[in-house]
Amino acid sequence: ASTAMAATSGTMRAVQYDRYGGGAQGLKHVEVPIPSPKKGEVLIRMEATSINQVDWKFQKGVARPVMPRKFPFISVFSDRVRDSSVTCMLLAGTGYDLAGEVVQLGSGVSNFKPGDKIIAFNFPNGGGLAEYAVASASLTVPRPPEVSAAEGACLPIAAVTALRALETVGISFDDPARGDTAARKNVLVTAASSGVGHFAVQLARLAGHSVTATCGARNLGFARGLGADEVLDYKTPEGAKLRSPSGRRYDVVVHCATGVAWSVFRPVLAPGGTVVDLTPGFVAFATSLLQKATFSKKRLVPLIVSPKKEDIALLAGMVEQGRLKTVIDSRYPLSRAQEGWARSMEGHATGKVVVEMGGAE
Repeated sequence: ASTAMAATSGTMRAVQYDRYGGGAQGLKHVEVPIPSPKKGEVLIRMEATSINQVDWKFQKGVARPVMPRKFPFISVFSDRVRDSSVTCMLLAGTGYDLAGEVVQLGSGVSNFKPGDKIIAFNFPNGGGLAEYAVASASLTVPRPPEVSAAEGACLPIAAVTALRALETVGISFDDPARGDTAARKNVLVTAASSGVGHFAVQLARLAGHSVTATCGARNLGFARGLGADEVLDYKTPEGAKLRSPSGRRYDVVVHCATGVAWSVFRPVLAPGGTVVDLTPGFVAFATSLLQKATFSKKRLVPLIVSPKKEDIALLAGMVEQGRLKTVIDSRYPLSRAQEGWARSMEGHATGKVVVEMGGAE
């Protein structure tokens, strides 16, 4: 009880930004009030968060057309602070994957108690790059003891995106006795060593399908270790064309990379093959609409994911059982969060980039 009381007042360390652009250098270390959980929310003492593309893409301003024009626009703190000199420092939320311990409950929350270890997803407010964060109880799940905070923090965005991409094309994870060879699909995962990609390779294998993975030369062994049947170095001529070493055509492509034209996918797809684009831009949406209009058998499907509680719980269970592994590229304490941000922006992380609140300084 004393922990919960202590958490309701005072300030905490947080890392945020107050303008678009600037990359890792644009992040600021600030002292801000500890937020209070509103109705239906839990206050979490943060243990770990992971950095995803969406963090720095939002910072670059990709969502600017639909976001308010002034900062702070998605701050969980802005309605709690009256001092305008502080308010101007209240910044955009960072860190949407949360792992930690519940310290206080908002009204109406009955399925958690202080001391519970949890995993949560908090978008668009974020707030994970801080000592405390609030999240909706409806997007919070218990974290099994076998799943570390760092592992748990990797699941909500990256693993759920991989799961949803496969479910979009009818690959199911409901039945533990899966693996019906009659329905076995050839699945291609691009950028297979990335945060989303390394989960997609494992999940496709868990569902009993054949997997071809593309990645850089240094990660070919890594992709095989995740369960890929075939690996392709994307910098070779064959890799650039996404050609399977055994000549197989792909029923499904989980496209985690960027900059690959539809004309590259078309010749390597099986009849009725589907490309699920995880970072769709305008061209992807236009291509998808054109294909629908022309009843094309080969399809590009832009994927926009909003994680659900059930997805996170399912994946946490897979990690608990040892069926799914979370590969952590690098870990940083909150004081060095900029380094983790920069590492994620480089695009060469193998697995996930994690920031730990109790990490060595």
